[in-house]
Amino acid sequence: MSQKQLSEFVAATAEGLGIPGVAVGVLVNGQEVFASHGVTSIDHPLPVDERTLFHLGSVSKTFTATALMRLVAEGRVDLDAPVRRYVPELRLADEQAAEQITVLNLLNHTAGLDWNLIDPGDEDGTLAGFVGKLAELPLVAPPGTRASYSQAGYNLVGRIIENVTGQSYEQAVAALLLEPIGLSNTFFDLDEVMVRKFAVGYNRDGDGTLRAARPWKSYQAGARGNNPGGGIVSSVSDLLAWARFQLGGGDGLLPAGTLHGMRERTVELRGSSLGDGFGIGWFLREVNGVRTIGHGGSGNGQFADLVIVPERNFAVVALAAGPDGYVLTQAVTRWALEHCLGLAERDPEPIAHDEQRAREVAGRYESDVMNLDILTDGTRLTLAVGIKPEIRAASDVDMPADYPAATMGFLPGDADEYLITEGGLKGQRGFFTRDSAGAVVGVDLGGRLFGRAANAS
Repeated sequence: MSQKQLSEFVAATAEGLGIPGVAVGVLVNGQEVFASHGVTSIDHPLPVDERTLFHLGSVSKTFTATALMRLVAEGRVDLDAPVRRYVPELRLADEQAAEQITVLNLLNHTAGLDWNLIDPGDEDGTLAGFVGKLAELPLVAPPGTRASYSQAGYNLVGRIIENVTGQSYEQAVAALLLEPIGLSNTFFDLDEVMVRKFAVGYNRDGDGTLRAARPWKSYQAGARGNNPGGGIVSSVSDLLAWARFQLGGGDGLLPAGTLHGMRERTVELRGSSLGDGFGIGWFLREVNGVRTIGHGGSGNGQFADLVIVPERNFAVVALAAGPDGYVLTQAVTRWALEHCLGLAERDPEPIAHDEQRAREVAGRYESDVMNLDILTDGTRLTLAVGIKPEIRAASDVDMPADYPAATMGFLPGDADEYLITEGGLKGQRGFFTRDSAGAVVGVDLGGRLFGRAANAS
């Protein structure tokens, strides 16, 4: 793969999707190749390059998990210990769950916590304030029984790091990882971002017009309380350095066995385009028989994806600012895997529409923050995802647009798995959950469980 080939593909894909700014980096054969397209801002344009800052969203979880594992390697944290050993102030809606949840349950998303808090606590958005509100967060499953992706779980990991180190989460991550690795273009603080070149996120109005996303870093209140799960800002150049660290021997910060052990499966992830299992901080996925680790992220009009192939010493990073950024980052990742490593990934083909099965699953599903509506018109099954209207109405900040209804189809077999075949979530896979009587009671999307609404039919 040449830089010219990569640049041409990135430019064509970005222009086809109407993405204002994108930056891509590939580590292959020990060399770094970069390609950027577009501008940092439509209104105040500067060319995007490999040092342009983007909000990484949930890619931040890979940093939080690695920082925690450094504390494990130093004997300061035990993965199998209850979280309350390190966060004695923890209170949950279920007292038994609060006693049982372990550190590992948080790291591999098996704690049973719903996605996140709507109101994350005090005005400053501190992690102490966040933890103080966790009793309001619904539980979706008993601890250790199943994986369901949780932002709240990783924010709680951040509080463990604070209590163990005696530093703020941000100070601890800087001291444990960012400074010794030399990630000088990776930050949490917006004061650091505003004096550097950064990409503006964009959402789309109802008429299709691009609108600059405000606030820049996150549409969630109390953004600092969400830093462990999604607060890092970085560039493709620093993320390739981060990938090199993950591919290396720990650089004296962690034993190689501990670092590489984060790639080992700790729990199965069923029917997901994100992977077939969780390690510690990583989605694990097999492409044509070759194991990959990775993590994606999204913020307010920005998207990120990082994929590493350990056995090939390969990594690809894609950062995009625009409403169809998820589609772009996935397209770039697939293109790089195929053109550099010969690993061609293809979506499975859904079966023909089955109206009886469609009626079984049709209805509303919900998490603490979002509604997911599945409908059938007799000829096709559609899925729409949106922020709950009451949450949107109560917020005084701009929020991303909802995902409109897009066609989905069942995949072959009797596992109740599906694939979304169009729109901004194209390529996402998931599955439906049934109770002991065979009734559909939930649906997984993006590794996250949405429970069937009580009045759904």
